[in-house]
Amino acid sequence: MSEEHVEPADQFVGDPDGFERLWTPHRMVYIDGQSKPADDSTHECPFCRVPRLDDESGLVVHRGELAYAVLNLYPYSPGHLMVCPYRHVAAYVDLTDDEAHEVAALTQSAIRALTKASAPHGFNIGMNQGAVAGAGIAAHLHQHVVPRWGGDANFMPIIARTKPLPVLLGETRQRLADAWPSA
Repeated sequence: MSEEHVEPADQFVGDPDGFERLWTPHRMVYIDGQSKPADDSTHECPFCRVPRLDDESGLVVHRGELAYAVLNLYPYSPGHLMVCPYRHVAAYVDLTDDEAHEVAALTQSAIRALTKASAPHGFNIGMNQGAVAGAGIAAHLHQHVVPRWGGDANFMPIIARTKPLPVLLGETRQRLADAWPSA
């Protein structure tokens, strides 16, 4: 029996393996660390840049006086948003009392808007302080508000490391902006 010579790069091309492919090349921006703030002045923080964009382009759901709510560009679930102070500050303890109050109030408003727009069964709410604690952008404080539904953590994230999101970010931003409680 003669063995056919196969180049290493072509070894698996076309060989059926029972897996479907869900290509997500847009996530390479996140994986490669683009737009993440550095400890020097050569990179600009995305949470400082977003407020200068229009709401639709920046995925801003609501703007307050000291903080704003923005959709997560890499959401865990549809409607996953973050509440960020405008001021570039890394630690929760470094917020002023007024900033801390507005971050809390916007978090409450986010829960109300998400409940009105998509009726989630629950929420994960929290901050990761520092890279070792899981903060993807540790230099600028942000609080996550993640809507959850019964059965939303299916096999895809565990087996395929993929999170299917049934709604486009722009559509989600508009639905939440429309549902945001009036002051």
